[in-house]
Amino acid sequence: MRGKMKSKTPKTFAMLMLASALLVTAGCGNSGSKDASSEGSTGTDPVTFTFFGADASPNWNRMQDEVGQEITKQTGVTIDAEYDVNNGGDQKIALMAASGDYPDIIYPKGNLSKLVDAGAMLDLTDLIEEHAPNLKKIYGEQMNRLKYSLEDQAIYTLPTNMGVDNVAFDATDGFEIQQKVLKELGYPEVKTLQDYENVLRAYVEKYPTIDGQPTIPLSLNADDWKIMITVTNPASATTGGSNDGEYYIDPETYEAMLHVKRPIEKEYFRWLNHMYNEGLLDKDTFVQKEDQYKSKIASGRVLGLIDAEWGYSDAENALKAAGKDDSTYAHFSVMLNKDLKDTTFQPTGFDGYGIGISTSAKDPVRIIKFFDWLASDEGQVLRNWGIEGKHYNVVDGKRVIPEEIQDRKTNDNAAFTKETGVELYSIFSARYGDGVKDATDNYYTTRFPEQIIAGYTPAEKETLKAYGITTWKDFFPSEDEFEVKEWGAAYNMPVPSDTDYNVQYQKTQDIIRKRIPEAVLAKKENFDKVYDDFLAELDRAGAVEMEQQYTVWVKERVALWTGKDVK
Repeated sequence: MRGKMKSKTPKTFAMLMLASALLVTAGCGNSGSKDASSEGSTGTDPVTFTFFGADASPNWNRMQDEVGQEITKQTGVTIDAEYDVNNGGDQKIALMAASGDYPDIIYPKGNLSKLVDAGAMLDLTDLIEEHAPNLKKIYGEQMNRLKYSLEDQAIYTLPTNMGVDNVAFDATDGFEIQQKVLKELGYPEVKTLQDYENVLRAYVEKYPTIDGQPTIPLSLNADDWKIMITVTNPASATTGGSNDGEYYIDPETYEAMLHVKRPIEKEYFRWLNHMYNEGLLDKDTFVQKEDQYKSKIASGRVLGLIDAEWGYSDAENALKAAGKDDSTYAHFSVMLNKDLKDTTFQPTGFDGYGIGISTSAKDPVRIIKFFDWLASDEGQVLRNWGIEGKHYNVVDGKRVIPEEIQDRKTNDNAAFTKETGVELYSIFSARYGDGVKDATDNYYTTRFPEQIIAGYTPAEKETLKAYGITTWKDFFPSEDEFEVKEWGAAYNMPVPSDTDYNVQYQKTQDIIRKRIPEAVLAKKENFDKVYDDFLAELDRAGAVEMEQQYTVWVKERVALWTGKDVK
């Protein structure tokens, strides 16, 4: 059983810090401050907060973009940010925890437990209650899901990587095929792995080269942790598994197991092995670096991908900028066979990574008020839409993006984001998700059906029309066909860093990242032996004990969130 998680910031210490911060704030005489109960009051005296983000942010412009400057004007706050260029923050956060040297604000992604166990994070519960009416309003009934664990019910982070009450109006991952390929082949049906393979094979046989270079039917990004996104996670998705990171969780018993141990997933990897041996999978898949992967995509000669849009959007934007709209990608729901159901849109309920305040912060009250202003209607519209008159107009009471602005967002998004800051500040505070409207009957975000459709390129619109659908999501089963997962998204669940679990987990990950490529690259006649040896190696490394421990934590999360007595 999991031991009791110790809060390294006792309530009395937290209250002393709050009292001290309040005295400092009062003594400074912030003439720009309003009463704490007024919407989004932060004070406007200039202040700089240090920040570390575990996700890369290549368009960060030190708040010199238009939205950033407006945020500083309204709040007095400037963010001195450091982002992890490799995503994840593993090394940097481990160093922080070891040294005790923390920035004011941290977005730790999957490394929250390391910071909690080191006593690095403030419990935000009282700060939210006393100074953050907008945060309370947005999180509302979801506040219980902000708690760290069943035994340590502190709130260490505000989930910000997803919006509250979010409705996904479009698909941004799955199995991708270039628009030109689909058009050339008469827009064929693509529902199974065999369908997908047939399309890629037919086109490469017809066009073995593109712009003088060899055509690549399918390429994957197996560089570092991205192997999970494009190689191992699709094995679960194509076989009906719901996305819980490296695990499959039984919806009836809550029992967890490494999803690659499911017998049906072996058949997905057998298909990848087949694709490699047939010359349809890029021979460099397991040796190329991410920049090489993106460079191939940007050349327009990679027919198919199995990736999330955020993983290749830079390369796709380069295709658009180069006038190669027909080399951009459509998203398909592809399964091992027609008897299986894609769970991509199974709802998790509200669950996400978030942003927190460290115990090193000298003015946590000012920071929480800053977060609260960003969560106000004014702050959310600014973050999502930009500045009225520059990035959107209000016409007959409706926010409208001018055509020239939409063209820049669609065709030159990186430069647009860096210059304007629109949608660059999402992780800095709570927000409503897509599909939620404000008091003016306008959507908080720009991702709603009409705007999504307006943002498609001409080639995308042509493909969608040919298939008789309006968005890529129409290829997938909708969320109303599934029950909400009681444990949310398991990959968001923090686990303690001071147990043997993490050592065992890393061992199994190292094995997976070594043996799966070996299985895919094996001769067809050797595949079964290589794969079966791989599964045996996982169990020898402690996978079964690790799965049992993870099951306990999943059950505890269900108990915390639902009140069920889960044994």
